[in-house]
Amino acid sequence: MCEVYPVPEDFAVEPGRLYVVATPIGHLGDLSPRAGAVLSGVSLICAEDTRTSQRLLAHIGSKVPMRALHDHNEREQVAGLVDRLLQGDAIALISDAGTPLVSDPGFRLVRAARAQGVQVVPVPGPSAILTALCATGLPTDRFAFEGFLPAKSGARGQALDALRNEQRTLVFFEAPHRIVATLGDMAARFGADRPAWLARELTKRFEQFVGATLADLLDWTEAHPEAIRGEMVLVVGGCPLAAVESTVDVDRLLMLLLASLPTKQAARVAADVSGQPRNALYQRALELKQDQSPD
Repeated sequence: MCEVYPVPEDFAVEPGRLYVVATPIGHLGDLSPRAGAVLSGVSLICAEDTRTSQRLLAHIGSKVPMRALHDHNEREQVAGLVDRLLQGDAIALISDAGTPLVSDPGFRLVRAARAQGVQVVPVPGPSAILTALCATGLPTDRFAFEGFLPAKSGARGQALDALRNEQRTLVFFEAPHRIVATLGDMAARFGADRPAWLARELTKRFEQFVGATLADLLDWTEAHPEAIRGEMVLVVGGCPLAAVESTVDVDRLLMLLLASLPTKQAARVAADVSGQPRNALYQRALELKQDQSPD
């Protein structure tokens, strides 16, 4: 369904609208005049953590009441909030920092509001993803945001395996207590020489960019354990095209060859195609034949 709504030039807040407002990721001076006007003119502000957001509202002198909206209560809050919107209240949705709904709650509220015909008005502004990406020197024409990787090692490894041949620049959020393990898993799967940058405390007093390669980041974390703190964005270069093109599904190749060739010959041909050691491929071919043999 196509929607065309004019944006008031004076930033006037319209009744019955849900405003999705981006807020500073650190420096309070990054709040736009329009965002400030909205946060001072709505009837209610839904914030991920009202204690965190109170500092921002105090900075702009807003006295608008807040309500907590987070992962643990969003389902229960949505119906009442949509009712208020339908009755004419203007509501702003903000997260702790940056653009709402990006690895933050709010999706259910926006979806429910749209389903009831409520106009959802984005008020753009700061984004940790773009802030980190534009300052690393890695390609920005195509990138993939992967959010937070799984906390458990096994699941994290599987997620990284699926991204091993991704050619786009990759952007992740990561918690300080997991950053060393994540970097180690990335180096093991992507290669220690893969370009990477760690951006921490963006736009804050101790903003820092560290990087060059995954190996460099691992060395830095080992040498500076006291600096592993604060909000972190990890930007990793994509897999080079040559590496993607050279990737061969060796097991599938061996199975096809074994269907018509003796084991040693199949291993030799597979080695020529893949560039992998012939002896290792021969042993793998024996294993595949054993797996295929009847008990």
